[in-house]
Amino acid sequence: MTTAQEYESDLEPVEVVDAELVDDAAPGAGEVAVHDPVAAVLAALDTEAAEYQYDNRPNKTRKGYARDWVLWQEFHGWLGEQTGTRLPDSTITVGTYVAFVRWLDEVKEAAPSSIERRVTGVASEARRFGYEVPKAARAAATQALKPLKNDKERQKRGRGKAVAITPADLRKMNTSPRERKPQPGARRRRVVVVPELARLRDRSLHTMRFAVAGRNEEMSELEDTGIRLVAEGLEVHVPSVKGRPARDVVVSYGENVDTCAVRCWIAWQEAKLAAGAAPDGPAYLPVDQWGNLSAAKLSPDGCGRAISRSAKYAGMTGRRITGHSGRRGLVTTGRRNGKRPEKLRAQGGWSKNSPVFWEYVDEGEKWEDNATEGIGL
Repeated sequence: MTTAQEYESDLEPVEVVDAELVDDAAPGAGEVAVHDPVAAVLAALDTEAAEYQYDNRPNKTRKGYARDWVLWQEFHGWLGEQTGTRLPDSTITVGTYVAFVRWLDEVKEAAPSSIERRVTGVASEARRFGYEVPKAARAAATQALKPLKNDKERQKRGRGKAVAITPADLRKMNTSPRERKPQPGARRRRVVVVPELARLRDRSLHTMRFAVAGRNEEMSELEDTGIRLVAEGLEVHVPSVKGRPARDVVVSYGENVDTCAVRCWIAWQEAKLAAGAAPDGPAYLPVDQWGNLSAAKLSPDGCGRAISRSAKYAGMTGRRITGHSGRRGLVTTGRRNGKRPEKLRAQGGWSKNSPVFWEYVDEGEKWEDNATEGIGL
């Protein structure tokens, strides 16, 4: 790996030309700029649009992008020390963007996935501030990231990808004991009994997530009125989040009562209403350790923690199970059982050219007609 010192030696000193040395006879020098009302209106609309998009982002995303911009400013400060010139924060070029990627990799030793997200965050914040983000700069940063993403040592810096879960995993999580013993080294040694209401909520949340390939944000935004029980199962309206289009999907009755999203939803809905929940409120609500139900919707983070917590108490250690595991699991399990890719893609709301979706498809198909099967080995 290239060290920070070696990287610094790669940087050439920047020659700076003082403003007063510029030839006054240059084209356009001395001319008075003419006010262009059309350009002014368009610029104002662009600024207003950027602010509107910013205001409608989830708070977690806004905070993340703000931290990315702070890192961009820190990078410019570091670059200024190496070159002797502090460039403006608005300087987004092929050179600065590629240097930013290298700085994050070699100086900050960030994981490739984190670098990729920070490049996106900086571009988003820059546009909000009215700075230009050239397509060539984004493309160059993406190209610089490719070898980093294929490096196994660099991949170890991150938490790694969420693994796919299967119906067998769901069954294990949904049938694990309700008594949760204290972890080794815990100060409190008492056994915690999970309230029945929380257990029913988690069973429904996990199976519904798997069935609709739901993201944490989508599971949080689900409404009772968007889940309709019909003879065949459930008709589910998955709302729009983070600018993604809403989608309407169907969920059939399952073969096993412990992994059937329809039966788990009915049980949770009946228990929730009996506990005093509003009939037309959020689909999933917080439940405290005493079994008290909240009227507010379960947050996206709460939805993610629920599945990770259930996996841990079911003894499924050594695997990174997160809110994304259900989305991945539906595709891999579906392909192994002959489900058409276009059906799976529509269920989870992936775009036609989503590289992530096709990665999941390949994972589900890797044993289908494999190269060593039936060739006389």
